[in-house]
Amino acid sequence: MNVVFDFGNVIFRWDPETVIAGVFDDKSEREQVLAHFIGHDDWLELDRGSLCPDEAITRAAARTGLPAEKIGRLLERVPPSLAAINGSPELLYRVKAAGNWLYYLSNMHSASMAYLERAHRFWDVFEGGVISSRVRMIKPEPQIYAHLLSEYGLVPADTVFIDDLPVNLAAAAQFGIRTIQFIEPGQCERELRAMGCL
Repeated sequence: MNVVFDFGNVIFRWDPETVIAGVFDDKSEREQVLAHFIGHDDWLELDRGSLCPDEAITRAAARTGLPAEKIGRLLERVPPSLAAINGSPELLYRVKAAGNWLYYLSNMHSASMAYLERAHRFWDVFEGGVISSRVRMIKPEPQIYAHLLSEYGLVPADTVFIDDLPVNLAAAAQFGIRTIQFIEPGQCERELRAMGCL
């Protein structure tokens, strides 16, 4: 079986409110950053790789009235905040050892992915994968799923996609890909076992 993993809140913890709180003390400023930077379309364009960080910072500062320096500091803190979820790397190795082919499909800023590649050593479990900022496509757009399937010659019925967000799973299911919504490693492992992957 082909088993495809998302990264954010599947392999790596993504907790934007904690990252924001490390830079912005004021509650109203934290809410502004969450709504008008991380929750803004510009964040998706960073994921897509179509907006450079400097421009994103400039635009966010103009939009919110907050200092560009602090927004830049926030963006710098995002990559190292992506710590591995306890139990997820071990799950990767168990799924691989059971004879499956592993891939990844994730929306991820360029700087974050570059950091993760330097910081972790489990990349050898993957046959390959697709990162949004490297292909200029993002989930849940259909094109990124089609690209994954085509790039690696994956048969949808023989492929399981694991993501934490229902909207991304629904988009994968449109291709006939089987799906698991990730809550925590133990639950994911049980569902993979039920599918015959373990």
